Amino acid sequence: MVIKGLPADDSGVGEEDRVVDEKRLPNDLEKILAFLQPCKAQLSGVAVESTFNWYWLVDGLQAGGFNVHLANPGAIKKYEGLKHSGDESDARYLAHLLRLNILPTGTILAPQHRALRDLARQRGARLLSNQVKGLSAERIEQMGLHEDVAFALKANLAVIDTLSEQIGLLEKRLQEKVGQRPEYKLLTSVPGIGQVLATTILLETGPIERFAAAGQFASYARCVNSVHTSNGKKKGAGNTRNGNKYLAWAFVEAAYFAMRYCAQAKRFYARKKAKTNTAVAIKALAHKLARACFHILKERKPFDVTRCFA
Repeated sequence: MVIKGLPADDSGVGEEDRVVDEKRLPNDLEKILAFLQPCKAQLSGVAVESTFNWYWLVDGLQAGGFNVHLANPGAIKKYEGLKHSGDESDARYLAHLLRLNILPTGTILAPQHRALRDLARQRGARLLSNQVKGLSAERIEQMGLHEDVAFALKANLAVIDTLSEQIGLLEKRLQEKVGQRPEYKLLTSVPGIGQVLATTILLETGPIERFAAAGQFASYARCVNSVHTSNGKKKGAGNTRNGNKYLAWAFVEAAYFAMRYCAQAKRFYARKKAKTNTAVAIKALAHKLARACFHILKERKPFDVTRCFA
């Protein structure tokens, strides 16, 4: 049985890949559960496509005792033989992949962890909104601007003051929730990773056990190339946006800071830049730090600069 998308299209398939039952349902958890309940004992799993608003459906299904699989749409290759495509056919295709046990899935983090992670994301969103720097009401008066322009700038300053206050409150809350965790303190042992980046990396990573190897974690953090080759020649590129954009940002930021505070990181960057360019060199350093953080979280040991840049 697969539940796909919003509005929900429900499609159930049996062992012979035959549709047992399907129905288009509204975004109503009670009605979805009522539809599934009669065949609950026969269901091996329920697939939910990872959209921007999947929390309520996944949490509700899990609370109802269903085995939920969070389908990763970025990793699902659409069947190109279909003449017609829509919500119903997509739901059947997810059911087909789930039945064959080849459905690409993502990790369903605990609601408490998701709530804290989303709080950290809110901090980042407000920080990005804080664009005007180094101005004050007195400075605006001295600039001799038209009164309407000056009024608009002062209004922006008032918004920035409010944003700064809210960012401070969010950071305080996050520090109270995360600051005492052993993993947080281990992450801050990495040159270039302070309170904000350590919080982001810890919350966006979730349980490190879900990653089998350092390379897998670095790929999730978008710190590896996505290139298709054949016979030694480039044939195209994969989905470079597949992965966690927040981790990607965190490790690139950490790379810039690491160059300022770590001589080994600075030398590594310089060597890479001499052979390639600035963007590639920064990404290579971010990749190094991502792999280091994987081992730090996996082994519960502080950063080892010699091991990282050996």
